[in-house]
This record gives sequence, structure tokens and C-alpha cells, in this order.
Amino acid sequence: MQIPTQPVHSLVTGGAGFIGAHVVREILKLDSNRCWTVTVLDDLSGGFRQNLPADPRIHFVQGSVTDTTLVDQLFADQPPQAVYHLAAYAAEGLSHFIRHFNYTNNLLGSINLINASVRHQVQRFVFTSSIAVYGSAQVPMLETTVPRPEDPYGVAKYAVELDLESAARMFELDFTIFRPHNVYGPYQNLGDRYRNVVGIFMNRLMRGETLPIFGDGNQKRAFSDIRNVAPGIAVAPYLAEARNEVFNVGADTAVTVNELAHTVAAAFDKTAEIEYLPAREEVEFAWADHSKFQSVFQPGADTSLADGIRHMAAWAKEHGPRGSSLFGEIELTQNLPESWATAMSQASHRAD
Repeated sequence: MQIPTQPVHSLVTGGAGFIGAHVVREILKLDSNRCWTVTVLDDLSGGFRQNLPADPRIHFVQGSVTDTTLVDQLFADQPPQAVYHLAAYAAEGLSHFIRHFNYTNNLLGSINLINASVRHQVQRFVFTSSIAVYGSAQVPMLETTVPRPEDPYGVAKYAVELDLESAARMFELDFTIFRPHNVYGPYQNLGDRYRNVVGIFMNRLMRGETLPIFGDGNQKRAFSDIRNVAPGIAVAPYLAEARNEVFNVGADTAVTVNELAHTVAAAFDKTAEIEYLPAREEVEFAWADHSKFQSVFQPGADTSLADGIRHMAAWAKEHGPRGSSLFGEIELTQNLPESWATAMSQASHRAD
């Protein structure tokens, strides 16, 4: 691994969000001479400015990857050597009902960055995809498993992966793709009711509310501590073995959503009061093989779920619950999960 000692400029999209804020910190840890700079681009739709440390090496810009003019200006003002593209609206279940929004933000916004990276000869484009690209594949999912995404979010992520492969062939834009899954930890947006089940459970526990589970709760997922994910993403541009490769990244041990609910409740010294809701369209079993990531990045042992949840719970208790708002741009209401439709209806009545 060759970590540059000379100044390096990086662009991190979604850098004020949950994963992004951790990746920014890990990038700066690589800078032993304190000569690197990082531009963070974030529209603050799901992130928070205070997630970022007060460090003069960080330049924050509020804006969206869908703003072509802004993206082009950022690259022209200070071309980055490395681009970390983490900006996305990662709500798999909701993506069925916000298709235009999903593809605009998660696909077209990505293309703006790829175009600019080609024009300015970026050395490595690091992209956080998702194991949503696999769909209902045989578990554990391997990087060699043929992707068959089942929701628009997964479709958009896989489309960006394919476009990066095309850009590498045509323009020699080197990339590293990560497929993380169910990542949790400090700085997660606890007020987002549509994604990040660990954050949803913690927020509701602090508000004295039940824990909602779609279906019977026997869906299985491997929940991944951010501390086992962010360092590998940050160092990717400096690993020759990661050039033009795809990596699953996350925890190896899968648990049911029911087990997760009880683990989260225990971290708050509470009993899980579960509210079972009608099942929604989702992949039932989803976890991946990470042997390729472990071979290249050598991250060490995973944090256990209980320890990781306690770590996040300590942060959540310190910051308290957040208000939970409704997504304001639902495009299709047919087959919308009943709990979401009811919340929308109640909000509409209150507005009237």
C-alpha cells in the first residue's frame, strides 16, 4: 500500500451523512503530514453539518450531485485525485414509490460525477453500491453472483456499477466499488422512518414507542458496524489490489429482525415491544461473503452485534431522539405499505 506523503485533494459526496462522515475522518487519518484537503458535497437532505469535525482541511459545500453546474465547478476549482461517491437516498422499500426521484438522485447524479471525473483525470473513483444489486440471490452473496436487483434502488446502484466499468474501458477511469449492507453506527439519521432499521428502533425506543417490523420478523440480515466498513473505503484509492474491483463489505453473521429488535432494546435496558405490520415487498434473506475484502484490506475481526449496538446506543442516548418526518415526494401510492399510507393520510388531515 502506497499512501502519498504529498498533498492529496479528495471529493466526498454525501460526506455529512452517516457513512460519509466516518469516511471523511478515516481519509484524514491517512494524512500523516496534515497536508491533504477534502471537499465535502452534501445537500443535507439526510446528513447534518455537525456530523463533520471542525478541521481546516475540510471544505464543506452544500449542494446536490444532481446539480451539473455545481459539480463541474467543484472539479474545475480544485480537481480531486480521488472521488468518494457516497451520496444516495438509500431506501430500498420506498424506492418502488419514488422511482423518478430515485433514478435522478442515485443514477443521474452519479453520471454527473463520472463525467467530471473523466474530464479531470481522477485517479480513482470509489463508489458505495449495495448488496441490493443481488436481489434474492443464494446466500451468502458473492461478488461473482450475477446481480438481479428487485427494487429501483438496487437497479440504480447496479447501473452505476456498469457505467463505471464502461468508463474504465473507454476512458481509463479507475474505480473501486463497495457493496455494503445494513451499516449502523454514530451519525446515522435517527429521524428517517424509511431506512436504517437500527436507527429507527433506537429513535422509537427513546420516544417510548413500539418497534415496527414488517412481516413476521424472520427476515435475516447481517448488520454491519461502521467501524468495520469506513476504513476500507477510505484507503481504497491507495491499494493496487483494489483497482477496478468490486468488494462486498460488512458483517459475516446474519440475525433475524426479531433478534435485532431485542438486541437494540437490551442496549437501552428496555423490553422490545414489537408492532408487527403487514409484510412488504423485500428480499427475505440478505447477507454476503466478505472473504475477498478481508484478503485485500485485512480489516481484522468484526465487531460483534451486541458490542456495536451498545456503541451506537451510547451515542444515540447522548444526542437524544429526532423528529421523524414523512417523505414529501411520493410518486406512486398504489401498494404503498399501509403504515406509510396511514401516516401520509393523517399528516394530510392535520394540514387541512
